[in-house]
Amino acid sequence: MSKDKITVKMVEQKYRAGIQAFARTLCDPTQRLNFMQEADPFFRRCALAVWKHGPSVTEKHVDAYNAICSGENTAPSILFFELCSAVEGAPEFTPPAFFADLVRADQVSRRNSAKKFTELCSILLLLFAAVDDEVTAEEAAYVDSCTQTLIAVAESKGDSFRPQDYITTAPDAARAQTEAKTEAAADAPEVPPVEKVEDLLAELDELCGLEQVKKDVRSLINLVKVRRLREENGLSVPPMSLHLVFLGNPGTGKTTVARLLARLYHAIGVLSKGQLVETDRSGLVAGYVGQTAIKTQEVITKAMGGVLFIDEAYSLTSQEGANDFGKEAIEILLKNMEDHRDDLIVIVAGYTNLMQQFIHSNPGLESRFNKYFYFEDYTADQLLSILESQCRRNSYTLSDEAKEKAAKLLAEAYESRDENFGNAREVRNLFEKLVACQSDRVAAMEAPTKDDLMLITEADFDAAAGEQETE
Repeated sequence: MSKDKITVKMVEQKYRAGIQAFARTLCDPTQRLNFMQEADPFFRRCALAVWKHGPSVTEKHVDAYNAICSGENTAPSILFFELCSAVEGAPEFTPPAFFADLVRADQVSRRNSAKKFTELCSILLLLFAAVDDEVTAEEAAYVDSCTQTLIAVAESKGDSFRPQDYITTAPDAARAQTEAKTEAAADAPEVPPVEKVEDLLAELDELCGLEQVKKDVRSLINLVKVRRLREENGLSVPPMSLHLVFLGNPGTGKTTVARLLARLYHAIGVLSKGQLVETDRSGLVAGYVGQTAIKTQEVITKAMGGVLFIDEAYSLTSQEGANDFGKEAIEILLKNMEDHRDDLIVIVAGYTNLMQQFIHSNPGLESRFNKYFYFEDYTADQLLSILESQCRRNSYTLSDEAKEKAAKLLAEAYESRDENFGNAREVRNLFEKLVACQSDRVAAMEAPTKDDLMLITEADFDAAAGEQETE
């Protein structure tokens, strides 16, 4: 990599140019489409994994991550604290599903598509590593291990390709650091430590609002605990499904609660791992015959031992036509829910009316989803509390005048809300605009103090409101 300073614009341009250049080498339209659909999600995962083996995450990493996103396959912008969490929990490198197809096609066409993709992957991973203008030895070792993994798949000619057989482990240096921090045996399974139920419930209680949901979660956990006690004492237990339906508008905390539930289920021994895997229609449904089953099964396999969270699940049945494969995804899902009912929990989420229609559209769904959690819209006061909480978590403070402006603005937004109201997402968007406007103001100061760097003022609100009006 060049020793010149790496800008976010440079990362974006080099990344996009690399993706497009490789796509043009694919003569098969199906291969090209599969690559373009899967490239962005795959390389975003790669970026997280690379940064996991590097130094601390910076704001520049945030900007770079948000830039790795195409117009047709967008991802929501991510904040600093969210990226830190994502990097910490990033999975190790696994070859993308389309890579094995490239390998097999090369055996027939005698092209070098797999080799070219390996080179592209190596270059882009090094690009991600260089975002902070330095590629560490650990990052370089990790990129090399990813490259060697792709070479191994290519040498296998794509035969009987199973992604889990080619999971790249961390480089020795990084792994040694991890092992030094733990007392686990070298051959111990990589299972998250069991957390205390009381601590997780306390974390649930700290969430703003959601009073009925909190009661429902506690009731569900109590039900599961008593069932296990009855089993241990030789008493019969009626059949029970732990799969859930989350009903409510966007931004009401459904994903957050789902993640907590996964950890709670792990804490009481219902799930072996307790991870949360998020997906939606685009993550399950493919555009060609036979691909949806593979795509859906890959997501389910990733979720085994934890919770599979399907957002806007109603979209699996909302599209009509001979080429809609949403129903195929549902059938694969239902089969796995039955076959792995002891170590897989599925949560489907979306708007109340649409989700009710979705559940009633298939008898299999009705029989497996019989528990409903209702997520109410946040009140104006709760929205203000969420904004203040976001400020605290990111080391910002609101002046008294700014807080008054925020209260008024959020009250107006709440009173005029419709079905598209984003709840906490509205607050997040406001916070991002405030941070941007505050940065513009502070950057003009000759020598800003620590307090200046933290304070959001009435002027920042006025500037943010002006941006809102021009959108």
